Amino acid sequence: MPVVADLVLRDGTIWRGRGAGRCTALAVRGERVLATGDEEAIAALVGPGTRVVDLAGRLAVPGLNDAHLHLLPLGLAMLAVDVRPEVVPTLDALLGRIAAAAADRPPGSWIVARGYDHFALDVRRHPTADELERAAPGRPCVLVRACGHIWVASRSALAAAGLDDTAESPPGGLVEKRDGRLTGLLAEHARAPVERVMPAPSDAELVDAIERAGRHCLERGVTSVMDAAVGIRAGMREIEAYREARRAGRLPVRTHLCLLGEAQGIVEECWRAGLVTGAGDAMLGIGPVKIFTDGSAGGRTAAMSEPYLGEPGGTGILCLPDDELRALVASYHARGYRLAPHAIGDRAIDRVLDAYEGALEGRPAHARRHRIEHCGFVRDDQLSRMRALGIEPSPQPVFVRDFGDLYRAVLGEARAARAYPLRTWLERGFHPAVGTDAPVCAVDPLPNLHAMLTRRTRSGTVLGPEQRVEVEDALYCYTEAGARLEGSEAVKGRLLPDMLADIAVFDRDLLAIEPDALLEARCDLAIRGGAVVFERRE
Repeated sequence: MPVVADLVLRDGTIWRGRGAGRCTALAVRGERVLATGDEEAIAALVGPGTRVVDLAGRLAVPGLNDAHLHLLPLGLAMLAVDVRPEVVPTLDALLGRIAAAAADRPPGSWIVARGYDHFALDVRRHPTADELERAAPGRPCVLVRACGHIWVASRSALAAAGLDDTAESPPGGLVEKRDGRLTGLLAEHARAPVERVMPAPSDAELVDAIERAGRHCLERGVTSVMDAAVGIRAGMREIEAYREARRAGRLPVRTHLCLLGEAQGIVEECWRAGLVTGAGDAMLGIGPVKIFTDGSAGGRTAAMSEPYLGEPGGTGILCLPDDELRALVASYHARGYRLAPHAIGDRAIDRVLDAYEGALEGRPAHARRHRIEHCGFVRDDQLSRMRALGIEPSPQPVFVRDFGDLYRAVLGEARAARAYPLRTWLERGFHPAVGTDAPVCAVDPLPNLHAMLTRRTRSGTVLGPEQRVEVEDALYCYTEAGARLEGSEAVKGRLLPDMLADIAVFDRDLLAIEPDALLEARCDLAIRGGAVVFERRE
């Protein structure tokens, strides 16, 4: 019997992957691409039961792979009080939203607000514990900065955590004080006491969050993700939530689990359960181990070799002592895990590379594809070390768009312009797999692509124009590069015969429009494993 396709896309532009060219039609059988080519060749594969989708000039690309976001936390954050700059541009508006939430929610319940950027507020500073307390009297309230590395806690939240004006900054953290009194600002490891007393989500709420965030991704053409710190909110219950979501058919996107390491993480339990890098399958698999080594540049907690502007001696926070970082990297590497340390500042990147060198000596593993998450302010000498060690970057170019103006304010023009050097990485032979770090930034890939093509901040300033890339390179970083970092490039990331039929269809040809028009585009159709899992209907 002749082979017949289950699904055919026709009459559009189909981008098969960097270097693989374009075609006008594609056929799918089962979960995989059956054939690509011109209209006539693919028409021969259409049978009575074939669904034919007329692209009508639209663009189909491999399903996008967000190589660094926080899927489960994104689903939880979607229920938090929204205080992003575009929603609350002023401190009064932010406090008003918190007051409204306090009036609307049961007495005694915690209020969590997420997404503020102090630099974007009219007052150009962080809110304080006293201000949060006045907005929600007697209610424990936590305000999470966009980066997630800095929280502001109300007086009631501080009291619930046992923190008073005698509290001191822990190793790898900052408890901010002014005139001997807590301001409410807690950075990095200093957040832990508050986090421990916050209500934990139930098992059902964890599964709901995974499904909610996954559907949000599909609506934007993202069919694969890496959840970049599994275990950070609910320990091993998060692993079970992912398994339950998979069993119940409630896992919308292919998910690579990056396990939280360090003493507060889940790696030891996963190790005992046989959950090592490579376990699982194409739908739900175990990926690398996450180690936090510094904070965020916008929050002045990324560890830099030079001080932040206006802060003599202020070079950020190193979350771990060097000997502890080296021991963790060596231990995880020896047990077969891929590693994905968080390092944004160049001082943190130095420490990570030192640890990698120690672990890889005598145990080379270029095929393991260890990585550095963010790798935001990397020096040229560090790039040479990364190449020698086989270490790949996993950046978020959208940070240039969303936080570039803040980088200029805290680092100066020259250092800000060197942030996330995408073109340099590509020219030096790296395979940078990009993500959004959602909920830090929106999961929508289009602003991320726009940032890669323009290097333009929200104010319109172009940071490091020499780091702009062409659209096909940007799409490569969003598709095949992400698959490559997780070792899946043989089965996804390109639209070629026998590869997984994960496809995103956009309402216009992103390859042929001006960069600014990207921001007006939208995903019309998402296909995962040959099945239509999202279709825009209006």
